[in-house]
Amino acid sequence: MTEVVTFGAGVVFGIALAAPPGPMNAVIAEESVAHGWRSGVRAGVGAMMADICFFVGALLGVVTVVERLPTLRAAMVAVGGVLMLYFAYDTATDLQSGFRTANAAGADRGFRRAFVLAITNPYQILFWLTAGVALLDPGTVDVLAPLSTALAGQFVVQTGTPVLLLGLFSGVALWIVGFPAMLIAARKRMDSFAPLTAAASALVLFGFGVYFLIDAVTLLMD
Repeated sequence: MTEVVTFGAGVVFGIALAAPPGPMNAVIAEESVAHGWRSGVRAGVGAMMADICFFVGALLGVVTVVERLPTLRAAMVAVGGVLMLYFAYDTATDLQSGFRTANAAGADRGFRRAFVLAITNPYQILFWLTAGVALLDPGTVDVLAPLSTALAGQFVVQTGTPVLLLGLFSGVALWIVGFPAMLIAARKRMDSFAPLTAAASALVLFGFGVYFLIDAVTLLMD
């Protein structure tokens, strides 16, 4: 029973990690609406591959090294900011030229964009430095115990287990498959959804790009 609860908690945690609005979902949304469901899923897989890299890095202690070197972290944040500004410009250019293409290069572009953005995203690095490390640490979390002593032991999650990690990445996979499908369904009912999604994606990428560049300067000045 504990393994089932642990897996379920991992799935919920993975969806909660992948679902919030941000640059990754902006890229997935644009690729889904502009190039189709498969391109959206490929972009999502690119973002998840970055999480897998961070997961391996957390196991090896590499992520902690990045946190201890402010200059390196600032450089990664700055690179992420510049890339987001570039991709925002690229998306805006697609808006003007008409972006509905079905070639392989366009599909592969979504994977590359999402991976590069995710691997330089300080928020994902921060997650694996904090919550990610806690998930890898063997132990148990009695989720309902703080609410009531009567509920103690009813919802116990085992951390640091393959079951939890499998649930986590299963939750992320569910999101990157389901989110593009929802967008495609919405697009079929609204012909103008593609340019609206691309415009929103460009604005999100631009905003995060500027924020990351400011954050990088702040890190270097501290």
